[in-house]
Amino acid sequence: MITVTASAVNKIRKMLSDNNEPALRLGIVGGGCSGLSYKFKYDKQARPTDNVLEVDGVTLFVDPKSMTYLDGMVLDYEETLLEQAFRFKNPNAQKSCGCGRSFQVS
Repeated sequence: MITVTASAVNKIRKMLSDNNEPALRLGIVGGGCSGLSYKFKYDKQARPTDNVLEVDGVTLFVDPKSMTYLDGMVLDYEETLLEQAFRFKNPNAQKSCGCGRSFQVS
């Protein structure tokens, strides 16, 4: 299960509305300074094996392989004077890079 905070839901809702998209795909890809990187992509519909998360009217698709690495994660969104960014609080990450956008598992 992935937990999406209210601030992340609000940001995703705005992104989907601004781009006239129905859903967002959350996944992982190989790469980044720690080995695996988080990725977002707009998507029209779920694939047959996707996990479909509905949170306060926002739809996220997560493929099964990505869900293995994201299960238990909290997706948050923070706005400060210096930065606006999604934050990935992932209990499966053994190491993360300084920017928090890539991670490593054992």
